[in-house]
Amino acid sequence: MTAQRILNVALDQDPDVVLVRQRARQLSELLGFSQQDQVRVATAVSEVARVACHQGSGGRASFLLARIGMRQHLEVTINPGTGPRMASAPAGLQEGITRSLPELALITAHRLMDSCDVEPEQGVATAITMRKALPPQVMIVPSQLADISARIAASPVSNTLQELQLQNQELVATLAELRERQDDLLSLTRELEDTNRGIVALYAEIEDKAERLRRADEMKSRFLSNTSHELRTPLSSIRALAQLLLDRMDGELTVEQERQVQFIAKAANDLSELVNDLLDLAKIEAGKVEVLLAPVVVENLFRALKGMLRPLVDEGRVELVFEPSEVEQAFDSDEGKISQILRNFISNALKFTEHGTVRVSAAYGAAGDTIEFAVADTGIGISPDNLQLIFEEFSQIEHPLQRRSKGTGLGLPLCRKLADLLHGRVDVSSTPGVGSTFTLTLPRRFPQSSPDSSQDGTES
Repeated sequence: MTAQRILNVALDQDPDVVLVRQRARQLSELLGFSQQDQVRVATAVSEVARVACHQGSGGRASFLLARIGMRQHLEVTINPGTGPRMASAPAGLQEGITRSLPELALITAHRLMDSCDVEPEQGVATAITMRKALPPQVMIVPSQLADISARIAASPVSNTLQELQLQNQELVATLAELRERQDDLLSLTRELEDTNRGIVALYAEIEDKAERLRRADEMKSRFLSNTSHELRTPLSSIRALAQLLLDRMDGELTVEQERQVQFIAKAANDLSELVNDLLDLAKIEAGKVEVLLAPVVVENLFRALKGMLRPLVDEGRVELVFEPSEVEQAFDSDEGKISQILRNFISNALKFTEHGTVRVSAAYGAAGDTIEFAVADTGIGISPDNLQLIFEEFSQIEHPLQRRSKGTGLGLPLCRKLADLLHGRVDVSSTPGVGSTFTLTLPRRFPQSSPDSSQDGTES
């Protein structure tokens, strides 16, 4: 720390306290302190100087400009005159006791200045050093400091009455500022109260809307479930009757009649698929789908899928390949739901692959201790803009193959919800014109705390 002396003021009589206060205020103003800081410095210095003056003659106040770190500080040291030893730094500042005059002066200095140090001097008295940091934007160079010292030395000395008038003016200005701040605080308090009332009303409105949405969601799920059940019976009848006609149970059909009955059977099958998907989605959203845990052997799962999907494969244009599994050990999950997800992936791949190969594989993910099923095709692919659209309910991508192979738009959203039930996830990567890869990632060890899958209900 480096320090440069500015001036000294003797402390022998009470009028010297007035002079010290005046010099402290003038010097703090010339050093760039704000009006409030000028009052703080002058008050702290005068209070400590008054105590030092009462202890005897021969005291002095030294004003210095000290550099501490990157900041300059106004440093004022009060050396008392001869007399009783001054009280040390006050103890028990929070106690409600009557304090001596030196203690009160030190309390004032501690509160108004940045620091206040009490140090013995020559073993008989106590020197008090107070510091106040200059504003960050102010940096006093030696030439400026010499000019400040000269201006202070040339300034006249105020008498007690003038200093008292100036203190009163400072007090009035401080009171006015405090009143202004109080008015601002009252205004801010009223504004906060209004804001709080608005927030409370907004929360109430949000809760009301959330309750309405919850009831609407329940009504939707109930409607879909009831409607799906009601549609299944007539659809089953239509499909059965169409099959009876196609099997010639009631006699031969003309070529035109057979074509029309096939249209009826296909429409009934498509509608039945839509109803099944709607019912599954409704049951998942209602939390009425059970997760039936059992050991899943990948090779057995692939053999079952191969048998179920063989009728969908046009071997003249597309080859369905189940690659040898890297997962030899069984893992715990719901084989029925895994099969449902993979069937949807594979049927979509076959539907949108005109020529090429659809490959189904399974691998172990050591990093996350997961089982990863992948269905890769060489089909039309999906543009990056549509990668999330395909997972929205009833959403389909415009493409000639899409128009030729109409679907429900519910299969992939259902797959994602089923994967969530199994604590897994569904991902897709695709390049238009090259192909797509849909991946189902599942934990090898099913978490013990399953979601609300233990509720009543059965899987369709």
